[in-house]
Amino acid sequence: MTESIAQPGKIIAIHLSYASRADQRGRRPAHPSYFFKPSSSIAASGATVERPAGGELLAFEGEIALIVGTPARRVSAADAWQHIASVTAANDLGLYDLRANDKGSNVRSKGGDGYTPLGPELLDARSINPAALRVRTWVNGELRQDDTTAGLLFPLAQIVADLSQHFTLETGDVILTGTPAGSSVIVPGDVVEVEVDAPTIDGVPSSGRLVTTVTQGEAPFDDALGSLPAVDDHQRAEAWGSREAAGPPEDADEPAGPALSPELRAKLATIPTAGLSAQLRKRGINACVIDGVAANRPGLSLVGVAKTLRFVPGREDLFKSHGNGYNAQKQAFDAVGEGEVIVIEARGETGSGTLGDILALRAKARGAAGVVTDGGVRDYDAVVEIGLPVFSRGAHPSVLGRRHVPWDFDVTIACGGATVQPGDIIVGDGDGVIVIPPALAQEVADAAFTQEAEDAWIAERVAEGHPVDGLFPMNAEWRARYEQAQTEQHVADQSNEEARR
Repeated sequence: MTESIAQPGKIIAIHLSYASRADQRGRRPAHPSYFFKPSSSIAASGATVERPAGGELLAFEGEIALIVGTPARRVSAADAWQHIASVTAANDLGLYDLRANDKGSNVRSKGGDGYTPLGPELLDARSINPAALRVRTWVNGELRQDDTTAGLLFPLAQIVADLSQHFTLETGDVILTGTPAGSSVIVPGDVVEVEVDAPTIDGVPSSGRLVTTVTQGEAPFDDALGSLPAVDDHQRAEAWGSREAAGPPEDADEPAGPALSPELRAKLATIPTAGLSAQLRKRGINACVIDGVAANRPGLSLVGVAKTLRFVPGREDLFKSHGNGYNAQKQAFDAVGEGEVIVIEARGETGSGTLGDILALRAKARGAAGVVTDGGVRDYDAVVEIGLPVFSRGAHPSVLGRRHVPWDFDVTIACGGATVQPGDIIVGDGDGVIVIPPALAQEVADAAFTQEAEDAWIAERVAEGHPVDGLFPMNAEWRARYEQAQTEQHVADQSNEEARR
């Protein structure tokens, strides 16, 4: 390895760049995003890397590394590759135990000594096609990752050009171009090998295998200086690659309501409730719709985790004991968490308000994703102006005590004819609001996402004048035509990408 690799001025890494990895995470970014790694994280082939004392989730990420040859500032994608001198293998190691603490910057989770092995050989960038590189990773001799740059969401030249429009890429800088699906957790004693090659070229020029052995560190973190490693079931699933690979939840004896990850939340936000409810019906869940509610402002939608609030029918003595002071309604709105949806049981009674502008403001300030009530809303216009997604049965000027007594929260309720439990996934749009059992959320979202693509293709055929018989749903003939169209589109997309390069 050259001195320029040993001590680069900058190491820039991309978060998500391969379609296989993005699909595994449940979201495809529209644009690349990046983070920096310190030059002290560089290591050579054959080195060891410590899993720190107290750490659990050290993960490998086989990647293609680009070494900048000549400075690049505001270069075009067409010219960007001319500024790359070499290509080699990299392992973008990371400790997921520390990832949540740095909110995407990855300073500690990916900045450790030895967390960026590079090498062992350099490929001359001028002699290879950046669109035809391959990266493979083995753990203890077992192939774990195998993908090519044809699977990138953002071509290598685009990444270089994009970075150059923000700062100067200097000679010797290293760009880590992302990892495909297959990244997972490694433990002390594991041996990781990463290789980058160009299989379309005679002789298959290769970086050789970049070898890293995992050891167990002994020095503990000092909690007086900063945050300590901490993991939860979400981080385990992210590090291992899936919930199944991570094994049962940490509290396996407790009812495990999976958290709504940012990736799953983003995917659900793109899928109509009609598609989600259809997938629930296929799985035997028919009572999933909160009937009779609509968005207070057309076009609003919401995705979040249910926090429930229950009202019982109004009774003067009970309202005196339970409705005044710091009642269950106020407690629920004070306790709602970021990304949660307050779901209110009002028994379909519209002759009174169940919230007004002050409580809507409180929910928004707390980061709530919205409110769903099968009752009415006071201060209707003011609530609309606040911008918090609220789904209700409409406006009513009366205060709560006219028809309701706030009774309790964080309990199983009935809202609009649907049973809602704390932790259920709530999705609302122009068609209404549905309730998704958290254990089915990922499966339903993935299936609905795929179905939406099929439905869009069917709609195009209907617009062309084809009858729906045999097309909706697709019979064997139409299914074959659809799959052929998908294959042709994929080939065309690759050709267009290569032409742009």
